[in-house]
Amino acid sequence: MSQQEDLFSHQDTLANLHENLPLTEKLRFLHQVIRQDFPFVDRLAIALFDEKTEMLKTYTHSTEGSDNPVTTYEAPLSSAPSLYAILEHRRPRLVQDLSLFAQGQHEHTKRIAAKGYKSSYTMPLYQSGTFIGFLFFNSFQEHPFAVTVLRQLDIYGHLIALMVINELTAIRTLLAAVRAARSMTHYRDLETGSHIDRTAHYARLIARELSASYDITDEQIEHIFLFSPMHDVGKIGIPDNILRKPSKLDPAEFDVMKTHPEKGREIIDSVLEDFSLGTFGHANILRNIAEYHHEAIDGSGYPKGLKGDEIPIEARISAVADVFDALTSRRAYKAPWSNEEAFGMLRSLADSKLDRDCVEALINHADKVAEIQQRFRDNELI
Repeated sequence: MSQQEDLFSHQDTLANLHENLPLTEKLRFLHQVIRQDFPFVDRLAIALFDEKTEMLKTYTHSTEGSDNPVTTYEAPLSSAPSLYAILEHRRPRLVQDLSLFAQGQHEHTKRIAAKGYKSSYTMPLYQSGTFIGFLFFNSFQEHPFAVTVLRQLDIYGHLIALMVINELTAIRTLLAAVRAARSMTHYRDLETGSHIDRTAHYARLIARELSASYDITDEQIEHIFLFSPMHDVGKIGIPDNILRKPSKLDPAEFDVMKTHPEKGREIIDSVLEDFSLGTFGHANILRNIAEYHHEAIDGSGYPKGLKGDEIPIEARISAVADVFDALTSRRAYKAPWSNEEAFGMLRSLADSKLDRDCVEALINHADKVAEIQQRFRDNELI
């Protein structure tokens, strides 16, 4: 090897973290690196905290296939006293022998024990002092986390925290830019904040129900949850005389209205470029929701006339969530439908306009739908 070549002989161990990869893939790569020094670290997992609902929800993990004990799961943080204690102390929690919680009734505790994990190290994640979630290191061994090990895991933990914060910041920047575009064009629609919250939670409910059959990860579920309310962003490019027309649109006007999905895709692509978010791993979920939420299962939709599985699952999910909330919400021109009336309409549209699996996923959880409606009620008539 020449002296010049020797200058570049070392390969950065963490170079893959620079690549345009979803957070889950980066976490799995980092887990492999950690296991080179600490082979007893058998699982990394991240759970995020939703301030609005005070729910803790699974987000991503490093284990493959069915080895992960906790996926597509959420629960009130208050129902997990041992985790809540971490916040009270503002320090990580070390459990060298999980049999300490053998009598624990929390679902997360039961699932971890059922998979044979014997110890854990749990770090709280903060962004500028605000709690955002937990990072879990789990092992099948008892008492593996020596002080020297913890010092190294703390470094990795803060690196992972920065990765998570970077991902969440990119999402918030993207959503803020899209909302600002709507505001700056003086676009006014009938979407209250409650409508946006309900639509997002309906979409997450559907996505979680379909996760096993459609191989939807927790990370993808979270992005579907965040991006579903942005489906109509392209309407900022529709003239007011069409967008606000109180009567039925004529064919020419409807042709203009039908351009809003493609306009939405253009706006999102522009935002991604202008804010240097091109490396954001799940931007296609937002693109697909904006562009394809008016496609129909039978091919009669627009703008592409896609059929069935040609329509991305996130767009099919978003369509059902939005139609249901539109039916059950009060508008200036209509009274709200009951849930049963709306469910009946969704069933009649299944296999033609809407995806049947998405429809059934919502209808099968009528109790959770009612909980979402109760939590995010409109404060005033519109």
